[in-house]
Amino acid sequence: MNLILLGPPGAGKGTQAQAICSRYNIPQISTGDMLRSATAAGSVLGQKVKAIMDAGELVSDAVILELVMERLGEPDCDGGFLFDGFPRTIPQAEALTSNGIVLDHVVEIDVSDEEVIRRISGRRVHEASGRVYHVVFNPPQVAGKDDETGDPLLHRADDTEETVRERLKVYHDQTRPLVEYYSDSTVRYTKVRGTGPVEDITKDVLDVLKD
Repeated sequence: MNLILLGPPGAGKGTQAQAICSRYNIPQISTGDMLRSATAAGSVLGQKVKAIMDAGELVSDAVILELVMERLGEPDCDGGFLFDGFPRTIPQAEALTSNGIVLDHVVEIDVSDEEVIRRISGRRVHEASGRVYHVVFNPPQVAGKDDETGDPLLHRADDTEETVRERLKVYHDQTRPLVEYYSDSTVRYTKVRGTGPVEDITKDVLDVLKD
């Protein structure tokens, strides 16, 4: 099964991707993972990517597509794959099609902007351990303090409301058009509500993939 998982930052795509990949025994493929793996491997393509990133430049769609095609050629993709965070734009989606990549299903995890802001801006992190709290959903025992050490919790710059709104703007400008693109294509597209208990969302996602 070849899948794409769409949705804004904070929609819970990572959680649902884990459930899907476990059920169907397919790898989760993200742009970030591919970039890190390529540079660590030191291949010709990896060296090219490292040089681009070291220069502080954006990796082009052409190079990203090279990475994707190389990754899809690995044995663990024989039974399918799940793209998380790729494609990000319509040109990237068109490039997949032109390279003969056939998709079985595109699933969108639908969450409103205000819910995304509430989820992400409420995060607090204990930097030393990586423990994550949320002021509403998973508050520490003492406000602003790590439960185990009592250290102050960090509100990361990436998690401020202003930054989240900027990330959402990028999503709506660049990635959200993929919803219409795939809705009008021959690929099966399904929207799943991304609010409520996590287990209910997972059940809904897995149910649409069974149909």
